Amino acid sequence: MVTARKLDRDTIIQALVNALEPLDYVHAFWEGGAAAWNRIDEWSDIDLYLAVDDEKVDEAFLATEKALKSLSPIKQKYDVPQTPWPDASQAFYKLEKASEYLIIDLCILKLEGKEKFLEQEIHGNNVFYFNKGNRVKHPILDKAAFVSKLRQRLERLRARFDMFNVFIQKEINRGNYIEATDLYHGLTIALLTEALRIKHNPIHYDFKTRYVHYELPQVAVKKLQRLCFVKNAKDLQEKYDQATKWFSKTMPEIDEKEIEKLVRSGSTR
Repeated sequence: MVTARKLDRDTIIQALVNALEPLDYVHAFWEGGAAAWNRIDEWSDIDLYLAVDDEKVDEAFLATEKALKSLSPIKQKYDVPQTPWPDASQAFYKLEKASEYLIIDLCILKLEGKEKFLEQEIHGNNVFYFNKGNRVKHPILDKAAFVSKLRQRLERLRARFDMFNVFIQKEINRGNYIEATDLYHGLTIALLTEALRIKHNPIHYDFKTRYVHYELPQVAVKKLQRLCFVKNAKDLQEKYDQATKWFSKTMPEIDEKEIEKLVRSGSTR
């Protein structure tokens, strides 16, 4: 029995270029994500962006879906009901003839909108497939504003930890280990991870766990990974205590002058 060959990313992208570039309301098409950081592997999805005339977002989705259907039936579409950015609309697609990992993450941006997700320091070297008349520009990161935002975020981290980290101990004391484990990951580990990112790689401070294996020191990654895996109630208590101490130790070690230096250098380690 001959197994049908799976669609690859290059075939999908080229089909979209062929279909979208001739449309006068589509101005630019590019890829971010793993492609922007030169980290594509067999499990990577395809992070795609389209810049279109403001009133043509719906038409652009239909044109994209028509091109995808020319390659394969669409197995599943997931619309993002509302993104945090008012000028960005997003949908995910799975194709029957592509790997289950080769999900197409499509973000359609209004041409006149402010956000393009193209600051090189934050989003890497995005790969443009076309950019008509160079209408879409690479914005310059306002590093002073970014540093100011980081300082405010540090204050909020301290306040959130001081106020809410005790919730984990409260649920451990009650024997509510499902709640305690969920809170441990959602509060203690999440806040610790952000503190470590600010210390070591502030440019991606709000990326949560994304890219931590590449951007934090390996010693920190191994320690954080160990704290993420909880075996039982006793282990949860021990790791909660360790993570709490690590956060309390990390925060005073964060040097705001070093943060500013790393941001101005555009460092992502």
